[in-house]
Amino acid sequence: MTELARIEEQIISTDDLIKSLQLGGRFNELLEELVRDKLVARAAARNGLTVADDEVQTRADHLRRIMGLHRAADMLDYLERMHCSVEDFEQFVIDMLLHEKQEQQITSEAAVEEYFRLNSPKFDGVEVAHIIVSSEGAAQELFAILEDEPEQFSELALEHSTADTKTNGGVIGKVTRGALETEVEAKVFNSEINVPLGPYESPDGESFEIFMVVGKHPAKLDDPTRRQVQKTLFDEWVAATARETDIELF
Repeated sequence: MTELARIEEQIISTDDLIKSLQLGGRFNELLEELVRDKLVARAAARNGLTVADDEVQTRADHLRRIMGLHRAADMLDYLERMHCSVEDFEQFVIDMLLHEKQEQQITSEAAVEEYFRLNSPKFDGVEVAHIIVSSEGAAQELFAILEDEPEQFSELALEHSTADTKTNGGVIGKVTRGALETEVEAKVFNSEINVPLGPYESPDGESFEIFMVVGKHPAKLDDPTRRQVQKTLFDEWVAATARETDIELF
């Protein structure tokens, strides 16, 4: 147990910190993030990636400047307050650099382009509007009107929808696959523009929703999609690596 702080006679320790994180529901998330980072750094080293001394020094100097620790003495004082050694800090920097190098390797330009070529439908987007009402009867009445007059969608959304989007004609904005309920998503992504869809009951059964596609955005490898592909590639690699590694959480 390490003492972290004191409030008059009360000592706050690492045990107190861990208990607070556990009771506040944040412990597991932080632990999983730490395990993920260590897993990546370990795999990077096993894959033959290395970090040169000058790279470690450059990154360490950069981190010190960010923290406002411009003198060596300031850094040593900081590490002492954090109950960390110089070796702990150096290993932290090495792990960080290994993580970055492994991620860069997994998400190379060639890998991104190949993944997008094989999976481009995953990144299609549609511009969607919706109307949410509290009863199935009201939803059916609105849907009947929209079948005959789909151009009334914005007006009906403003007048009847309980969603915050009603002031914007019900428009949610651009969504990609995975953002909607499975049943709704299939219908939305296969729909023509300006065709009402629904009504669909909400998962909690407390409302009913009508959708309409107001625009389509076929996938293209722009910067936002590139970042999404990179995240997908790396997440899939981490998941595969975790499955092949003996990991136990206590």
